[in-house]
Amino acid sequence: MLFTADHDDIRRSLQKFIANEINPHVDEWEKADIFPAHELFKKMGSLGFLGLNKPVEFGGSGLDYSYALMMAEELGAITCGGVPMAIGVQTDMATPALARFGSDEVRREFLAPSIAGDYVACIGVSEPGAGSDVASIKTNARSDGDDYVINGGKMWITNGTQADWICLLANTGEGPVHRNKSLICVPMKSKGVTVARKLDKMGMRSSDTAQIFFDNVRVPKRNRIGEEGKGFTYQMIQFQEERLWGAAACLKAHEYIIDQTVEYTRNRKAFGKSILDNQVVHFTLAEMQTEVELLRALIYRAAEQLVAGEDVTRLATMAKLKAGRLGRELTDACLQYWGGMGFTNETPVSRAYRDSRLTSIGGGADEVMLMVLCKMMGTLPGSAKGNA
Repeated sequence: MLFTADHDDIRRSLQKFIANEINPHVDEWEKADIFPAHELFKKMGSLGFLGLNKPVEFGGSGLDYSYALMMAEELGAITCGGVPMAIGVQTDMATPALARFGSDEVRREFLAPSIAGDYVACIGVSEPGAGSDVASIKTNARSDGDDYVINGGKMWITNGTQADWICLLANTGEGPVHRNKSLICVPMKSKGVTVARKLDKMGMRSSDTAQIFFDNVRVPKRNRIGEEGKGFTYQMIQFQEERLWGAAACLKAHEYIIDQTVEYTRNRKAFGKSILDNQVVHFTLAEMQTEVELLRALIYRAAEQLVAGEDVTRLATMAKLKAGRLGRELTDACLQYWGGMGFTNETPVSRAYRDSRLTSIGGGADEVMLMVLCKMMGTLPGSAKGNA
């Protein structure tokens, strides 16, 4: 059994926090196109929410991954996508590799304050010419004595305008593209780091997303996470947790939209009866609810295997793919049943429609997920079965 009474205790605390400290402010943050990350993260850090499965010696709770997954699922109860995504970057995208492979020194400097909520973190992988194709990044960290000198740029960086540090993937050698990269913790206040602009996005409005440039940014090599040249491998491992987080965060968000749609269509009348009384409507909503439960089962199975120490690349990839596809199908179907009101920004379904679209793009596009799965199946041209 994945969850226990201990999980339920934390779950109830998190539900109370979301109800009292987040959801009452979501509409305001959506209109402002940003939320106060330092203020919110400090509150969450003080309650232990930012380090459930992180090492105790750096302020975490030292629990297994099932607790992080439980938190990801509960964050789906936040009535927008931007805020939970920003929290997920802090807990499951920018810090897993640091927690697992970083030296004690670099973990004290960057992980501990991130767990406490004193630092806001971001993850710097994607570039204008290298989104899902991680191997083709151009950002370079040249060796200069005990330092790296970094030049390049990153794009679509969640938390980018508010972050205190970035977990940066950069080329640190001239070798093969899968073995010439390193992950480096770079303070955002470093000379030469420029937040060029805050991106104007279709959805995830309450989350700040930045384009960032690095011009001869000098950082000590001790800020590197783990071994030089292992950054691509570390990032691929980190992607397992990111993709599972992204899928799990969809579950309650999808259920919320189904519930809202049931309520709206039950009360909306057309041609002398409620919209919900039409078979196509209540059958479709039943199918959508079934799809959510199937996705939940897949995610839970992957989490159980991850807790057991197994490689879950295959299942995490499937979950990420399915979550993105379901988000598009479900919100589109529900929005249709809201009619004209669904096309206004004042309804929850329109926000969900805009926010959920990112799931099929961020953290690896659907097409990349399919390539990974086909490679593992041995059906991708030129691939051997079983190689991820």
